[in-house]
Amino acid sequence: MAEKKGCNSDKELLSAFIKENKKDGIRVFVAGGSRGGHNPMYVQETYNLGKKIVEMGFKLDFGLSNSGIMGAVARGVMDAWNEKQNCVTPEFPIQGITTEEYYKLYDSEDTMLKRINVIFAKTLEERKQRLLNADFVVFTPGGVGTLDELAYDCVAMQDGLLQKKPFILYNIGGFFHHLLEFLKSIANKGFSDPIPFVVVDNDFELEVAFSLLKLKYGKCDCSNDVYDNARELVYELPYFIKRRQESKLEVVDIIRDVCAIKAFGSDEEKAALSSDIETAYLEKEIERMYDRLAKAGRDTSVVSYKLSRLKNRKRKL
Repeated sequence: MAEKKGCNSDKELLSAFIKENKKDGIRVFVAGGSRGGHNPMYVQETYNLGKKIVEMGFKLDFGLSNSGIMGAVARGVMDAWNEKQNCVTPEFPIQGITTEEYYKLYDSEDTMLKRINVIFAKTLEERKQRLLNADFVVFTPGGVGTLDELAYDCVAMQDGLLQKKPFILYNIGGFFHHLLEFLKSIANKGFSDPIPFVVVDNDFELEVAFSLLKLKYGKCDCSNDVYDNARELVYELPYFIKRRQESKLEVVDIIRDVCAIKAFGSDEEKAALSSDIETAYLEKEIERMYDRLAKAGRDTSVVSYKLSRLKNRKRKL
């Protein structure tokens, strides 16, 4: 086994990371909770998300936290970067954007914070704007802060204050089920524009979505093009996931096949491709609908239990 080459100093590793961070490339803003939730699955999956960001060659922007979901993402990036650089000492920064007031809430002696390159914004508004300079956004499980971030970003895009960009909801364990239903409801009732959220349920689907963003869609200067690309990604993603699972082909190879059929295929081949894409999309929607029905059943059971307790409590008055 080849011996790992150690880094000469923390300063050199810091410089290497900053230099890499300044290069052109796709930047990812990850929003999530400063708490980890009761189920350890949330932390584990978001740690894997951090590693995936480095594996894809993306850059990470986040709102700075050394705990919970955000801490897990940062640790994933750190560990994957260390492996990539073949360095023994994993001390290097992650780009975190926060305000001085929030930074004071953390333990200044925390080892992880010492490795993070912190950028200070004067206000929370400026912090949000700086974070949204990223090329796309991944929302992970979190609390009201994460919900605030998502609502702010949606309003800013809808009102034209923010260039449109892809939004990915990392729907770990069906976490965003109720939120997705609510957002669809307010759009259907005419209170907002429909937002083409790219929903992924596990790390395999996340990797396929990342690959498509990197290889097929890339960056767009026109907001309308970004919006159209996001809608196309939402529609085509289940097909690429299904093909990837069944054929074991890399996403780039599937893209090549699809582009070849669209450009040079016969009418029959094009019709078959369109049918396969539509079928995969409908199958995924049906799968999610059954999952939502199951969750709705459990919700009904919880409500029934709470209602019984309230009635019993009222009787005792």
